[in-house]
Amino acid sequence: MNDSDRSREQVRESVRAGYAAIATRFRLSCCGSKGPGHAYPACLAKALGYDEEALARLPKGANMGLSCGNPVAAAALQEGQTVLDLGSGGGFDVFQAGEKVRASGRVIGVDMTPEMIAEACRNIEHYRQRTGLDNVEFRLGEIERLPLPDAVIDVALSNCVINLSPDKPQVWREIFRVLKPGGRVFVSDLALLKPLPEALKKMKGALTGCLTGAVLVEESRAMLESAGFSSIVMTPRPGYARSMQNWSDPWYGKIAEVLPKGESMADYIVSLSTEALKQEV
Repeated sequence: MNDSDRSREQVRESVRAGYAAIATRFRLSCCGSKGPGHAYPACLAKALGYDEEALARLPKGANMGLSCGNPVAAAALQEGQTVLDLGSGGGFDVFQAGEKVRASGRVIGVDMTPEMIAEACRNIEHYRQRTGLDNVEFRLGEIERLPLPDAVIDVALSNCVINLSPDKPQVWREIFRVLKPGGRVFVSDLALLKPLPEALKKMKGALTGCLTGAVLVEESRAMLESAGFSSIVMTPRPGYARSMQNWSDPWYGKIAEVLPKGESMADYIVSLSTEALKQEV
């Protein structure tokens, strides 16, 4: 293993450990992973445009407050589609997508953290009882090496996960590989408006907080184009960073302490909604 591979593996293990801790803590405390108390995940989801009735139907523990956008709404999923969710966590977007594609569709969640997969699988029975549907599954795997054959997915989703990968170009190549011709990808993620200060990059836990792994908006577009995607639409949503500040989120409060005087997190970070197409041959 060369130095580059070793560095990437260290990043993966750091992220894996961080999200394993989130899954365990969430299950034991029934609290959100970032903000204090029971209300934070629901408040964040509502702020991102998730439907309150759909949220109320979710299994307990599916919403861990880890979203930075709403790719399910952006995708406008249709009955019968096969959907992939990269970094599926407790199943937050998977279960909502399952209701939209109905019995003739299928939703597959992929996550590299065994603790997250275990939490999601525990939630399946609740989902079946609430909806009468048996159309979701969860697979352990890394998003750089998706446990799927070529050209089997109609729509790929991801919510605040790709920024954590140490090999983002490979993630986009994998998404392109598993999509059917004519398939689409809808991703919500954090992106940079300008490079982060060095003090922030060195903060312990910043990677799990989805910040130091983020790249510039222009870099994201170049990665998609290189992977083969077309019809790329990127929509920055600056309100996400402002909301974190307004809610006095404890993690972002620590970040604010190391930013240059007079600057806020919203000067650096934006929630970026990305849509792209794998053209038919």
